[in-house]
Amino acid sequence: VTAIRETLLKTNLRTWKSGTLVNLERCMAANGRFDGHIVQGHVDLTAECTAIETDGGSWRYFFRFSEEQGHLVVEKGSITINGVSLTVVDAQPEKLSVAIIPYTYQHTNFKQLQAGDPVNIEFDIIGKYVQ
Repeated sequence: VTAIRETLLKTNLRTWKSGTLVNLERCMAANGRFDGHIVQGHVDLTAECTAIETDGGSWRYFFRFSEEQGHLVVEKGSITINGVSLTVVDAQPEKLSVAIIPYTYQHTNFKQLQAGDPVNIEFDIIGKYVQ
């Protein structure tokens, strides 16, 4: 894998080893039906997974990140974590949580994520433009 300095500084790519699971998905065709939120694949920062709790057949993941970008997180709004489009359950200036349903858990690298692991965060592009 070849990466520029900016990528290594802003993402968790520097922690990957051979065999690290990553989430890949084909992009939506421009003439397709829009469903969900816009994910560009441009990582804004890394966050730390601080805790994982089971929640009646699903999972709650908790993350801590730089407070200076906390205004970009909206409770019940969209966020991308490790390339997965998710809904924010709870938001605070430097913390957030998301709920992971069984399908997402089984088909993404969330099943291997542990407390202390770094994740890539992409804030909602619409929220970035609105501010």
